[in-house]
Amino acid sequence: MIDFISKIASELTISTKQIDAVVKLLDEGATIPFISRYRKEATGSLDEVQIMAIRDRIEQLRELEKRREAILKSIESQEKLTPELEKAIKKAITLSELEDIYLPYKPKRKTRASMAKEKGLEPLAKTIIEQRQSDISSEAAKYIDEDKKVLTEEDALQGARDIIAEWVNEDQEARKKVRQLYEKQAVITSKLIKGKEEEGQKYKDYFDWSEPLTKVPSHRLLAMRRGEKEMILSLDIAPDQTKALELLNNQFVASPNEAGQQVEEAVKDCYSRLLKPSMETEMRVATKQAADEEAINVFADNLRKLLLASPLGQKNVLALDPGFRTGCKLVVLDKQGKLLYNDAIYPNEPQKRVVEAGAIVKQLCEKFNVEAVAIGNGTASRETEKFVKEIGLPTSILILMVNESGASIYSASETAREEFPDYDLTVRGAVSIGRRLMDPLAELVKIDAKSIGVGQYQHDVDQNALKRGLDDVVVSCVNSVGVELNTASKELLSYVSGLGPQLAKGIVDYRNENGPFKNRKALTKVPRLGDKAFEQAAGFLRIREASNPLDASAVHPESYHLVDRMTKDLNCSIADLMNNAELRRKVDLKAYITDEVGLPTLTDIMEELTKPGRDPREKFEVFSFQEGINHMEDLKTGLVLPGIVTNVTNFGAFVDIGVHQDGLVHISHLADGFVKNPADHVSVQQKVSVTVLEVDIPRKRISLSMKSDPFGKRPVNKTVKPKKKDRNTGNGDLQDKLNQLKGMFNG
Repeated sequence: MIDFISKIASELTISTKQIDAVVKLLDEGATIPFISRYRKEATGSLDEVQIMAIRDRIEQLRELEKRREAILKSIESQEKLTPELEKAIKKAITLSELEDIYLPYKPKRKTRASMAKEKGLEPLAKTIIEQRQSDISSEAAKYIDEDKKVLTEEDALQGARDIIAEWVNEDQEARKKVRQLYEKQAVITSKLIKGKEEEGQKYKDYFDWSEPLTKVPSHRLLAMRRGEKEMILSLDIAPDQTKALELLNNQFVASPNEAGQQVEEAVKDCYSRLLKPSMETEMRVATKQAADEEAINVFADNLRKLLLASPLGQKNVLALDPGFRTGCKLVVLDKQGKLLYNDAIYPNEPQKRVVEAGAIVKQLCEKFNVEAVAIGNGTASRETEKFVKEIGLPTSILILMVNESGASIYSASETAREEFPDYDLTVRGAVSIGRRLMDPLAELVKIDAKSIGVGQYQHDVDQNALKRGLDDVVVSCVNSVGVELNTASKELLSYVSGLGPQLAKGIVDYRNENGPFKNRKALTKVPRLGDKAFEQAAGFLRIREASNPLDASAVHPESYHLVDRMTKDLNCSIADLMNNAELRRKVDLKAYITDEVGLPTLTDIMEELTKPGRDPREKFEVFSFQEGINHMEDLKTGLVLPGIVTNVTNFGAFVDIGVHQDGLVHISHLADGFVKNPADHVSVQQKVSVTVLEVDIPRKRISLSMKSDPFGKRPVNKTVKPKKKDRNTGNGDLQDKLNQLKGMFNG
């Protein structure tokens, strides 16, 4: 059997000791954030990414082991398991290798070969494949049997060829050679299905497309597969057939005689009927998995940036969900996000009750000491922003646009109904907009991550893998920031290491019944929250007003005794140690090293004492769109505008420039030089400066550039159509390509 630990260590270039420690901790129920933060001595300070890689690989290998055991059991039940076969199965290191070994023993439905064997043609097949006898026709005549429906020599030869074709298909070496050919030289070809021209315009690029499978980017593969699923395109994956047949003939055809010709014919049939479909299926699965992984990684990276967006912090906020005919829903939230007031105002068309709406906003700002106004970036957002800016609010009140993507999902959710049972969807949506400004992470965890709108082909990828990947990101973000135990929602608490939905609900119920937690130790009084859950969760929970200052920090309770020793040695309090840098400099960390605690943990403790409970997110910065640019009609080629990146994909980045329609910066316009990976250049929530390349109002398409000189030496006051290039370079007519990409992306 495979030595899993050694194999993973070799693959990830991590020591076996570290791998072994991580696997044991995972098997004991430890979470990735906990292992990464509080078990650095055991793991050699591996980070979350490395620990996730170990977790995923050990699960894959264990699944492989389950399949190996099932195969051994199946062959043994057939009484065909020889010592040599058992050894080969135990040595197999990939699933495809295992399945190739198992293929001859795999229970099959009735096949052409099995029917030929029932007719007694297997001896003829053996004679032919030996290729020693040249007069095969006379040999085949011996097998003519009307009762068995072998009426002619050709019937006998056809049956024998069917048997030989199955032997070729089940030959491990043959499958290995053909698989390697597919992996290195397969070409993916996409064709339009006749009669689907009009229906499939967004797939126009792929009506007659081919490229090496090894070079197709994930977004293009997923686009073609979607086109196939929608029955617009037909796909084929194969290398040059001549090369494939040459490989097989070199292995199986040993003589130019009549027998050799029969074998060659059987090989050709095997390839087209058995091997090719089998290998194409394998390639489809493998490339789909790789494309899914890449798409999920893109989504996960975007989600991480969005979740860790800078929070405004605890401020009194007036939030507006803009609209025209139905008006703007208005809510006022206190510093903790509690709903204090709600109303509707009508400053925009068609009512245009500007004076009345302005008076209401000004009065509420004064009454509730509002410190910021949050405006959702949907319909009527720029008009509403203009209205608020012109009513004469104090300059100390921030007026900010908030990305409302997914707010409607939240407002209709069970979570929102439970939180605000007496209010309708519009009030809940406005509350979500205001809370997103105060703390994006705390609010966004209430929404299914797939609904936030920062993914790439998220509906086309494996949904279980997507959910796991996004859950990993949310868990990582929540635990890296930390959670205030006495104010956090059960949704936020559910992502804390070691908790989950049931314990999170239990914590909130206990808090509602007994009042705020006075210290971390009180968590153990929550029903069903045992020692293991406490160990996993405690370090990520904060209690700001606790009697022990360490309860507001990321220092784990299991390490409190070390800080107590430090304070005794220095004859000071914990608060003194936190507030006095001179005292901290006197601490000799080496004096506190034990068999269980080393310098990594002690260093973390000292960093936390310096900045206890510090929020790792960046400081909030005010951003404003260009004044006077509110609609697509206001855009002109060459205009330079501020924008915020809303999504990053493999083919470029989408940027909000304040006109209700995100523009696309194609990968070829992300930087002056060559860009391989857009995520290396831009990230979600990044503030950027972009130049308008083209505007297509009828199709709502905006092409943007982040190049310093996007038009080269051409004058910017003229409409510029990028030069058409060879489609196979991936850079065809820019606008056309961006339109198609955006169309498929939005689909």
